[in-house]
Amino acid sequence: MLSTLIWFPIAGAVIVALLSGILDSKKLRNISLGIAIANFGWSLFLLTKFDLSLATMQLTESLAWLDQIGLSYRLGVDGLAFPLVLLNGLLLSIAIYISTDIQRPNLYFPLLLLIGGGVNGAFLAQNLLLFFLFFEVELIPLYLLIAIWGGERRGYAATKFLIYTAISGVLILAAFFGMAAFGSGDVTGFTFNYQDLNLEGVSKSTRGILLILLLLGFGIKIPIVPLHTWLPDAHVEASTPVSTLLAGVLLKLGTYGLLRFGLGLLPEAWQAIAPFLAIWAVVSVIYGCLTAITQKDMKKMVAYSSVGHMGYIILALATATPLSLVGATFQMVSHGLISALLFILVGIVYKKTGTRNLDSLNGLLNPERGLPITGSLMILAAMASAGTPGMMGFIAEFVIFRSSFAVFPVQTILCMLGTGLTAVYFLIMLDRVFFGRFSVRKDGSDKIITSIPFAQWQEKFPAIALALIIVFFGLIPNLATNMISSSANAIAPNHTQFKQIALLQSN
Repeated sequence: MLSTLIWFPIAGAVIVALLSGILDSKKLRNISLGIAIANFGWSLFLLTKFDLSLATMQLTESLAWLDQIGLSYRLGVDGLAFPLVLLNGLLLSIAIYISTDIQRPNLYFPLLLLIGGGVNGAFLAQNLLLFFLFFEVELIPLYLLIAIWGGERRGYAATKFLIYTAISGVLILAAFFGMAAFGSGDVTGFTFNYQDLNLEGVSKSTRGILLILLLLGFGIKIPIVPLHTWLPDAHVEASTPVSTLLAGVLLKLGTYGLLRFGLGLLPEAWQAIAPFLAIWAVVSVIYGCLTAITQKDMKKMVAYSSVGHMGYIILALATATPLSLVGATFQMVSHGLISALLFILVGIVYKKTGTRNLDSLNGLLNPERGLPITGSLMILAAMASAGTPGMMGFIAEFVIFRSSFAVFPVQTILCMLGTGLTAVYFLIMLDRVFFGRFSVRKDGSDKIITSIPFAQWQEKFPAIALALIIVFFGLIPNLATNMISSSANAIAPNHTQFKQIALLQSN
């Protein structure tokens, strides 16, 4: 059942590529969209087979592959991975839907489908080496999507992304080899199977080194300051559909990897490094927010917003209590949906006005000449990102702050400042772009445009759907948190040491 989520979109990518000489761009898009929607529908069907009360891996599959090197085809899903699989299916469908008037569709749509299948494989893999293979599958497709369909500096941004991600992969693979070498134990041969690894007997220094490698490798992918510099360039130069996938899903491979392999396999080393992680989270949150305030490009502002909001997940992972891990996973989904909504709306503004510069836009809420519905949705997205009650962002951040405060009170309060700073930079953007007297001035021109084309309903439909989902799960979050809680309880380490840390800090 789980293999379908991986190989159906990959097979679909091959089919679309083979049909390129027969069908036109619109038909290739429709076929790709049908494949993505069918895959998302299959993940929803699997949800009916998923037992929310179980913490163990479900719907498991196992197949011997290359036992000589410890590689086996093992898949499974629990409450930590399933929400991210659903998120991937939804955003892949949306990314293909909003991909219109694409040049070279015979390459573009297969690359998107390949990324969708690879990301599902990473979330479902129960073998470390298998995870790494799927983790690396998205590297070249995403590089090509930025390098070919990106903006003016697409070559620079794509190359920078490639270099950073390659370094990330080397560090992660080194950590995985170390885990397999030291953690195979009594298992016959050399294994990368997640359930068979046991690192309790390994020295503290070795476990510390392995965890640092994982932190650096996955930290680049998240990204955490100062490993983040590839992200703003990639977002600014990438097309709207690619930015939607990048921010919505691909960054979550980093946080999921830390949760599953860092915390899951090295809990004692994780506890030792937790105070440092909490401080690192504060740096990312404050830096991301302050840098976003200074931006003139709407897309770059949203990109730095992602840097800040991923810091909340790091704080929750550092706390590593069952409740904080529920908050971390919920924040992954929440940020994925909200950031996707923001990038789609910025894309609509750029398509209709020809600019994303805050100094060149004004009054787009004008009901006669502007983008009133797009502006209204942008207000909702900004409120969700700033943690306004009634939306997913509030639930995720409240759960994280509520659980983290008992362990890291100072760091939590500093991270809470990020919610206020988020409101500041989004208010700056809303005030300059959507309020006031209507005027649009394209980049490099002094000519004022007095009217712009209205956004059609089919252009706004994905944003409206995401907005409804964000509000729905903001009002009824237990539908998602019930799926997460059992697995979060199982993976959370014994947090007696955390209680001791909290007591020392309170004294």
